[in-house]
Amino acid sequence: MNILPPEKKPFYKKIIVVVSILIPVVVGVLFRIRIPGNLDFLPPIYAGFNALTAICLIGALLSVRNQRIVLHRKLIRFSLLLSILFLGCYVAYHLTSDPTYFGDINNDGVLSDQERINAGTLRIVYYLLLVSHILLSMAVIPMVLLAYLEAWSGNFDRHKQLVRFAFPVWLYVAVTGVIVYLMIAPYYA
Repeated sequence: MNILPPEKKPFYKKIIVVVSILIPVVVGVLFRIRIPGNLDFLPPIYAGFNALTAICLIGALLSVRNQRIVLHRKLIRFSLLLSILFLGCYVAYHLTSDPTYFGDINNDGVLSDQERINAGTLRIVYYLLLVSHILLSMAVIPMVLLAYLEAWSGNFDRHKQLVRFAFPVWLYVAVTGVIVYLMIAPYYA
């Protein structure tokens, strides 16, 4: 692996800050826009990206523990690619689709009292998972990118410190992305 020259590190830190702010802001803005199209096939695909990300992250952890550093790097880079693909598909789907509400059996965009009763406490579980997934997906962006930057810079002690926080959060986001999809899928129109 080529080590990043120390003088370039501040530049990449600034890029990480900008990206970490821009992604949530842009995604939030794009959620207010609807364009014509039908991308209803995307949710299981981007849930699959999350599942593969979780598998690759576990593989990356096991590979680094077994000192298979080249494999570790490849799995982390592939996890980053999968996360980018997830984000692209997720945004594309939500640009072309109205929101889906947990428990909305008739897909009219309104939860009747009966639909709320039918959904029960599982609806609360769903929204707790969804909210934690969304909030942590925003927080994980700078954590992962900074951990990657430290490894690229050859500062493996700092990399390990950051990964202690970044890894479980990234894994949680990937796993809950799959769970949230499986919970909401029955309510897609």
